[in-house]
Amino acid sequence: MTYRIAGLDPAPFNPLFALDEEALAAQMARRVVAPASQGFPCRISLRDAAEGEELVLLNYTSHDVDTPYRNAFAIYVRKDATEAAEYIDTCPPVFEGRPIALRGFDGDGMLADARLALPGGADAAIRSLLENDAIAYIDAHNAAHGCFAARVERHDA
Repeated sequence: MTYRIAGLDPAPFNPLFALDEEALAAQMARRVVAPASQGFPCRISLRDAAEGEELVLLNYTSHDVDTPYRNAFAIYVRKDATEAAEYIDTCPPVFEGRPIALRGFDGDGMLADARLALPGGADAAIRSLLENDAIAYIDAHNAAHGCFAARVERHDA
C-alpha cells in the first residue's frame, strides 16, 4: 500500500501575513518569529521553520466532518512557504524526532483505528493502519502538543 502526505495549500494563509497584530488577534491568530530551528513546524512545507523565520500561529480545522471526531487546533504556517510539500511513501521532515499520533478514519469521518509512532516509526505505523481497508485516510498529530501535522491519504502509484 502506498501513501501520500501533502502540506496545506498556502493560498488561504497568505493574506494573514499582511495583517497587523490587532487584525490577526481578531482571527484568533498570532505572528511568531521562530526563536530556534526546531519546534515551529510549518503545515505547508512540512518542515520546521528556521531560526528567525516569520510564521503565523492560528486555529485550523483539520478534520472538518459532521461527527464527534471533528477537530481543530493550533498550527503554524511559514511566511515563505509558497507551495504545498508532497511526500509519496516517505514521511516529511516534521515527523522526524517527534512522537506522532496517527488516527485512521473511515469514509464517514469516524475513527477506525489509531497508532502512536515513536520517532522513526511513523512509516511503519502508517503502513500498518492502511492494511485496514476500512481506513480511508489518516490524520497525523504531534503526540505531545496535539497539533495537526498532516493528512495521510492512500495513493495509487
